Amino acid sequence: MSFNEGVQSDPGRVRSRGGRRAAGVGGGSVVALLAVFLIAQFTGVDVSGLLGDQDSSADGTATGGVDLSHCRTGADANAHTECRMVTTADSLDVVWSAELAAQDSGVTYEPPDFVVFQDSVSTGCGSATSATGPFYCPADSTVYLDLGFFQQMESDFGASDAPLAQEYVVAHEWGHHIQNLMGTFSAHDSQEQGDQGAGVRMELQADCYAGIWMNRASSTVDPDSGEVFLQRPDQDEIAQALQTAAAIGDDRIQERYQGRSDSDTWTHGSAEQRQHWLTTGLESGSITQCDTFSADRV
Repeated sequence: MSFNEGVQSDPGRVRSRGGRRAAGVGGGSVVALLAVFLIAQFTGVDVSGLLGDQDSSADGTATGGVDLSHCRTGADANAHTECRMVTTADSLDVVWSAELAAQDSGVTYEPPDFVVFQDSVSTGCGSATSATGPFYCPADSTVYLDLGFFQQMESDFGASDAPLAQEYVVAHEWGHHIQNLMGTFSAHDSQEQGDQGAGVRMELQADCYAGIWMNRASSTVDPDSGEVFLQRPDQDEIAQALQTAAAIGDDRIQERYQGRSDSDTWTHGSAEQRQHWLTTGLESGSITQCDTFSADRV
């Protein structure tokens, strides 16, 4: 298990949206896989270049949203992936509210919206489908995620299908929200490519912030239940999260789908870089240690 069972969850914290299944965009298509790799180039600008509008598919079929009404405790989160998203969001809110204050960040925490969707969704950054993968839209301060991504992450990328690994993905996107609050998006060009470019540094900092959450959630108390949110991760769980970070590294994805890796076109960082910065946040718990923009090399 990952969360303490008595932790109280608010199913209203996460919104669920259905969508219209877009024609020609299958969950396991090459287009879908490469879209996950390319999303950093569009995040915060316009993801509509990746995928068509949810209402534009002539043969689309309407789908319902995800039922979250049963997601009320840590036990529910340990049993159901959709509930894991709710409790992860609750814990991220409490952890980051405390850490931004305690670490003198100069920023007051404001929670992002979190939307779990199916097939397609309309956002402040444009329209997207499940092929986009999880992303954060600064324009509407919202994290978007299709739960089907976790299955694809495991089957197509070799990532770990484990609770902490899934929570890391959400915590990474939350890291982009922290960047938005701290003015990082406006200070740097997140579309700059290359292994030392601003785009990669943005993504690696979000990995580091995810590590901070992993560090603090096992000592942060849920105010509704009085229990600590997360059971302290053991080495196997940490290894699974690191495996996931490596599996979605640019070099791994490019080598698989292009036959070679070109560091000049990286947008998220290599497997080694992603593991390093996730570990930095996990071990330090420090916002200042996550300053990827001050490092000579990341």
